[in-house]
Amino acid sequence: MFHHDAGAAESHALLPTLRDLGRDLLTVSSAQRALVVARPFLACLGYWLCAALGRWPAALASLAGMMFFTYTSSSHEYVHRTLGLPRRTNELLLAMTELLGLRSGHAFRITHLHHHRRFPHPDDVEAFAASRGFLRALATGPGHQTRLFLWAWRRADRAERAWMAGEATAIASVLAVALVVRPLAVYATLVVLGGWLYPLATVWWPHRAAGDTALTHTRAFRGHFVPALFLHHTYHLEHHLYPMVAAANWRTLARRLDPYLARAGVAPVRLP
Repeated sequence: MFHHDAGAAESHALLPTLRDLGRDLLTVSSAQRALVVARPFLACLGYWLCAALGRWPAALASLAGMMFFTYTSSSHEYVHRTLGLPRRTNELLLAMTELLGLRSGHAFRITHLHHHRRFPHPDDVEAFAASRGFLRALATGPGHQTRLFLWAWRRADRAERAWMAGEATAIASVLAVALVVRPLAVYATLVVLGGWLYPLATVWWPHRAAGDTALTHTRAFRGHFVPALFLHHTYHLEHHLYPMVAAANWRTLARRLDPYLARAGVAPVRLP
């Protein structure tokens, strides 16, 4: 989950095992699973319908939802394989969901799992630079996905490269068609520009690299409105500590973990 050092080992010694917290945290209902799968595609459909009707505020809102539901939410579940899906189905959904945002799902998996192993080490290609501050996170955005893809390609095995090659071909094909089809060009431009905000939203805001233990590398957030608005993805420390738990159970995980965090001196950031 993190690079190994004495501080990380000491921090984890203070924490309960997943068995102590309850193995029900690994259970996801059929309805929750279906919602995770469907949301990105419904949001994408919402964009195209609203754009066709000329209702651009609604179209942009749908696109923003799609950007969140892909990389940050549904694709993230596929990366960690938390939904209990058959392996082939999980891999196909990872590829298809990230392709909505013109990104490689399998490059995402390679770089994100490396992030979990190594953050905040300088070789964490996904997060290290963006975690250095607001301006660094903002500057990291342009070209970030391309850098991640190239880094992942050099480290991918044969099966991963096959998926990545297919994803890259699909992305290149869409961009080629976008050169002559204006609606697709607008869509492609918006999702590429929107992707530039990922380092800011997914790295700079939830992480705090100044800490020197597993409990202080990543922020703990508590609240009601904001966590609900972000589908509980504000429970980022909990996710780093127990990455096998699906997002649907992060709130329950946080509640059960609170007494242990309090004893360890972790003071959560309070949100509305």
